[in-house]
Amino acid sequence: MALTGRTALLAALGSLPVGILAPSWTGMLAVNAPLSLAILCDYALAAPVRPLQFTRSGDTTVRLGDGAEVQLTVINPSRRRLRAHLRDAWPPSSWQTGTEQSASRHKLTIPPGERRRITTFLRPTRRGDRRAEQVTVRSYGPLGLAARQGNHQVPWTVRVLLPFASRKYLPSRLTRLRELDGRTSVLTRGEGTEFDNIRAYVPGDDTRSIDWRATARQSAVAVRTWRPERDRHILIVLDTGRTSAGRVGDVPRLDAAMDAALLLTALATRAGDRVDLLAYDRHVRARVQRRAAGEVLAAMVDAMAPLEPELVETDARGLCAAALANAPRRSLIVLLTSLDAAPVEEGLLPVLSRLIQRHTVLLAAVSDPHIEEMAGARGTVDAVYEAAAGAQAKARRRRTADQLQRRGVVVVDATPDTLAPALADAYLALKAAGRL
Repeated sequence: MALTGRTALLAALGSLPVGILAPSWTGMLAVNAPLSLAILCDYALAAPVRPLQFTRSGDTTVRLGDGAEVQLTVINPSRRRLRAHLRDAWPPSSWQTGTEQSASRHKLTIPPGERRRITTFLRPTRRGDRRAEQVTVRSYGPLGLAARQGNHQVPWTVRVLLPFASRKYLPSRLTRLRELDGRTSVLTRGEGTEFDNIRAYVPGDDTRSIDWRATARQSAVAVRTWRPERDRHILIVLDTGRTSAGRVGDVPRLDAAMDAALLLTALATRAGDRVDLLAYDRHVRARVQRRAAGEVLAAMVDAMAPLEPELVETDARGLCAAALANAPRRSLIVLLTSLDAAPVEEGLLPVLSRLIQRHTVLLAAVSDPHIEEMAGARGTVDAVYEAAAGAQAKARRRRTADQLQRRGVVVVDATPDTLAPALADAYLALKAAGRL
């Protein structure tokens, strides 16, 4: 049983004159006995909570930053009218701060044998799966003095997907891809690209592209045309170890890496390449393999949504073994990890040769723009010390990148806002050079 504020108010109003005019146990009993009887009657007349039936419907996925609607249908099978306050409980990150009270609480009245549908509006602040916790119903009597209360489990899950903010860079990279593919007026030819066709020579063509045998057969000058390599395999490896948990600005490193992976996937599938995904720290956390070009991006978004950084050191040897197992023939391995000196020098470098021997390796890392601000600070003693610390951090990062590049690794080091387009540019450069 739950008593309402109206009950407390009536008890206070009844006790006040008794306490002033005739303070005694008899006077208190004369006031509280009728009130107690009214409370019991009101409680008895309230619709029961336990027989209520619930069903859910609505959105099951939503992009981070967008809103979702989940409908809850309440059926009243009893013979009494239901006057209730209902709380639809979800995790705190399902709403913007300060909006939970208004979004999760509902007031409804349901006649006997009827049903009502209420809508809970969600606006999640974190990606991942958001699961409904429980529905709490408080059923009031007709006098509003007492209420029955009970909880019901009504499961429902809304998966919060990545916002894919780097999608805005896709049109410009697709334009460059069309230039590489020879579908615009810009003619490019990369070393090691695939032969495409033979066409008539026009002034301005590179004379080294003349096909003399075709020229002899046609009695006209013919040149070879080239196109970027197609149907190449790209394996994106997400490091979900402890270094991916660090926040750069307001963005976790893992989220920035996943956003860059989505842009690369969208671009590579348009270019005719096959893309797979592997998320690893000490175990495989997610895997997307052998999906059709039209399905791979959606599959990756769904697989990345529940990923969270694991606060353990990444097993570099196991990561390389998993990458080799998922890329049996020559591929482009895109490793989204950290450029911190200790994890790279002690973990990745000793085992990297196994990947480099069989594959082209591209390492992309998220840098902190605050370090650049520190390195440029001047004016006070504290600012000079910050500048020295920033310069030292930049030097260590450059030294680590140089060690990787000397071993043949392509390194992309960029801030969270620029990592996705920088990774896409590196992919296009490799494709133009025929290194995939």
